Amino acid sequence: MSESLLWLLLDTYRARKQGPAAIERRQRARFTEMVAYARAHSPYYRELYRDLPERVDDSALLPVTDKKTLMARFDDWVTDRDVTIEKARKFIEDPSLIGAPFLGKYLLAITSGTTGTPGIFVLDHRHLAVGAASMGFIFAQWLTAADFLKILFRGMRVAALHATGGHYASVAGVTRARLSNRLLARQLKDFSVHTPLPELVAKLNELQPAMILGYASIIALLAGEQEAGRLRIKPVLIVVTAEGLGEGEYGRIARAFGSKVGNVYGSTEVAQAAYNCREGWLHPLIDWIVLEPVDADYRPTPPGQQSHTVLVSNLANRVQPILRYDLGDSILQRPDPCPCGNPLPAIRVQGRAADILTFPTERGEQVSIPPLAFEVNHIQGIELFQIVQTTPTSLRVRLRLAPGADPDRVWQAVHTEIRRLLGEHKLGHVTLERAEEPPEQSPPGGKYREVIPLS
Repeated sequence: MSESLLWLLLDTYRARKQGPAAIERRQRARFTEMVAYARAHSPYYRELYRDLPERVDDSALLPVTDKKTLMARFDDWVTDRDVTIEKARKFIEDPSLIGAPFLGKYLLAITSGTTGTPGIFVLDHRHLAVGAASMGFIFAQWLTAADFLKILFRGMRVAALHATGGHYASVAGVTRARLSNRLLARQLKDFSVHTPLPELVAKLNELQPAMILGYASIIALLAGEQEAGRLRIKPVLIVVTAEGLGEGEYGRIARAFGSKVGNVYGSTEVAQAAYNCREGWLHPLIDWIVLEPVDADYRPTPPGQQSHTVLVSNLANRVQPILRYDLGDSILQRPDPCPCGNPLPAIRVQGRAADILTFPTERGEQVSIPPLAFEVNHIQGIELFQIVQTTPTSLRVRLRLAPGADPDRVWQAVHTEIRRLLGEHKLGHVTLERAEEPPEQSPPGGKYREVIPLS
């Protein structure tokens, strides 16, 4: 069976036309196939599933996995014997290789480690094709034919706002797309969230993008600039990702730009897992994922109740199977049909927050910096970091280091990185304090907040 991008997109539409039962049949068949493939090609899963029935089509039969366990068994977890943790680590140490094919065929991405363990993820062609088809389907739910024409007439210019400085899935994926397609290379422009806000505003005013894709926190800051008249752009669609915002914020962003605002819920492990409808709920793309809201003991959480975490299964990526994986997000599933008319499950996610740090300048003005600009986990030796704003002009930096890391060397690198960022925003008077205590975990979902603003 061909699984080209076009086939995947058409199959998504066929499934919706056939109804929820057809979508669930696809999910069950793909889940069964993925479990069988993992058992056949991954030593880790072969060992983990040795006592299970030969055919497994119910996710509840599988034991739970998590990032820490899988990373500890990386070489046995992957299904391609050429992929090793040593090769992957060597690859991600070279920033010039961001977006380049790993071993000539895979996309390599890392996560920041909000669950306490940074992850290295190998994404195969099937995973990327499913992700691209999913985004095509999602755009078609949000945009009318007139909207697509507006995007075309405005030059199809797209601004992608993401964290740079590491092999994150967003920047790696965008870089790969630009390297592989000349049209995208011209139309898709990268902007770093580390860029001082006035400079970013000037660049966007010059580009005049028809679409913006970016983290929720930076989009919220840009909406304020648009309201103040410093930013003057007219995007047709704004897509916010990765972080949560208050419900009223999405409406504020839409009004500020006079555009449609879409929200995509996903992760490096499962790509685009769900998209928002007009009622503000997220609808999972269950053709290619399984989502299980569970309590702290991994028992199913009934619809209408907030889960402790969510278990996910990625039904696309064969090279590094994600099966019944504790993602760490807390979700709530709507107990009744969504008013938008979509018969599939509707969820809301509580596990992510957009924490913006705001500082007074020496001139008495206010400068806001999105949390992702402070990410320092790409510095070698850091397993986890947490930056706490203790006063309007002081930050306390908590670090958990990898075994064998030199604490003084790591701190010096972190200090230099954050001081550079503050200097670019004319915040040289903000002080940094090296904390003795490690990062603190906070509920719900068991994740770490990497940036904690002043209360």
